[in-house]
Amino acid sequence: MATLDDEPDSALIERLQADRNEDTRPFDVLVRRHQPFVLGNCRFLTRSPADAEDLAQEVFVKAYFALRQFEGRSQFRGWIQRIKVNHCFNFLRKTRGAVMVDLEDEAVADDPRLAAAPEAQIRLEQAERREQIARVLDSMADTLRIPLILRDADGLAYEEIAERLGIGLSAVKMRIKRGRDDFRRRLVDGSGRAVAADRIRGQA
Repeated sequence: MATLDDEPDSALIERLQADRNEDTRPFDVLVRRHQPFVLGNCRFLTRSPADAEDLAQEVFVKAYFALRQFEGRSQFRGWIQRIKVNHCFNFLRKTRGAVMVDLEDEAVADDPRLAAAPEAQIRLEQAERREQIARVLDSMADTLRIPLILRDADGLAYEEIAERLGIGLSAVKMRIKRGRDDFRRRLVDGSGRAVAADRIRGQA
């Protein structure tokens, strides 16, 4: 027998938009389905593990009350991704006064710990990898870290990143390239071989 967990995002959203009794169960499924992605990237973008859970919850609250305006032109994941980016940027502006900092700023925050896969050995290995990635991202300057996450974890286009950050397209491309180089240089496996920067996408 089919359950709400078996339905695609589009069907769950249609239920929510059509239901006048405001049954939130379909949205609960959407939250469970997309929370790891939203939570992980809130941690990476803000470099604040202590605030990430609250930020993720606030993102879903905003999404819930905006569902009537969701027209289905993009996937739910991409739509909530943009809500998340805007919300995290607002958080950064309020807490830091500006999103971007000096390229040489190497401040390191506490190591965030992300959830991993169910099997014990896989869980251990993936947790260690996530912690390593988080440490590397936390040690990078905002000017390199934020464009890199927006591109390689969130999949935003270069043009959209330029608009979000208020900088030129060439500057975005340069910072992403420098960010990938910096990420590879910092993130090495046990044998000393550099790990590809696009590994971020699989961990977010």
